[in-house]
Amino acid sequence: MSLHTQYLESFLRSQFYMLRMDGPLPLPYRHYIAIMKLVKTGENNWSLPELVHAVVLLAHYHALASFVFGSGINPERNPEISNGFRLISVNNFCVCDLANDNNIENASLTGSSFGIVDSLSELEALMERMKRLQEDREDEEASQEEMTTRFEKEKKESLFVVSGDTFHSFPHSDFEDEIIVTSDVSRYIEDPGFGYEDFARRGEEHLPTFRAQDYTWENHGFSLVNRLYSDIGHLLDEKFRMVYNLTYNTMATHEDVDTTTLRRALFNYVHCMFGIRYDDYDYGEVNQLLERSLKVYIKTVTCYPERTTKRMYDSYWRQFKHSEKVHVNLLLMEARMQAELLYALRAITRHLT
Repeated sequence: MSLHTQYLESFLRSQFYMLRMDGPLPLPYRHYIAIMKLVKTGENNWSLPELVHAVVLLAHYHALASFVFGSGINPERNPEISNGFRLISVNNFCVCDLANDNNIENASLTGSSFGIVDSLSELEALMERMKRLQEDREDEEASQEEMTTRFEKEKKESLFVVSGDTFHSFPHSDFEDEIIVTSDVSRYIEDPGFGYEDFARRGEEHLPTFRAQDYTWENHGFSLVNRLYSDIGHLLDEKFRMVYNLTYNTMATHEDVDTTTLRRALFNYVHCMFGIRYDDYDYGEVNQLLERSLKVYIKTVTCYPERTTKRMYDSYWRQFKHSEKVHVNLLLMEARMQAELLYALRAITRHLT
């Protein structure tokens, strides 16, 4: 995160406030929730402010897990090392080298085994698609009916995007040596099998849709969370706006690039995977800007972060700098957190009314 200092300041302010400043929950409860990401082990009766505080903590640490694992730093078990863990190394390239903001494709995974286009032509093709989208938008806007159809199509397709454990965009053998054996924490968890489930079953004709215009962060979630947990709304809002608008107007070696469409596609695709739709957004942009291998990475990071490996991180946008990929993960993290908050806060609002 230190590669993006503006965002880091905002992130640390909000995290410090959640854990250390005045709030409905006692300090030990906050840290327990942060570690275990459970509320069902607490007291049976929660006040609404306590519940909102707990929801914010849960959403924060669920999303933070996506960022941490998404950066490809998942440890592997190694019985030869005293602490039992080692950092993943691929082709003699260790993730500790990522501290320097270098183009990592030169040091790691540029072999032909990935079966994808050359990273340079991949970059040029992406920039061309961004340019074409901008020109098409200026010429003619899609109708509401067309945008609804495109969202429904993207939403259904997201159900068929397979997570990283079956990373089908590449030969399975490429990832067989990256199976990660994590430490057994089942004894600390009441339901070890609990995890992400798609918001709808495959094959369903009418998939549920959360219309963002009916319950937005800006008009509804922000005011509710601020009323029940003073000032946290301002800190979260600052963080969401910071990452959404963060740009250096660069893409790899190219400068003076407007990355708005790409940032918006990444953020909105995460929400689309959770069934959230923006009426004023054309989801055709998602399909044009995010290739399938990137969608697999996004779904793995946001829904099954523990399955993310270093190789997955390296395999997309190989021409991009490490800081730019970190920027992608920040967008995914905040989109993931906001999606979770929208569902939770909408449920609390309905309870109040």
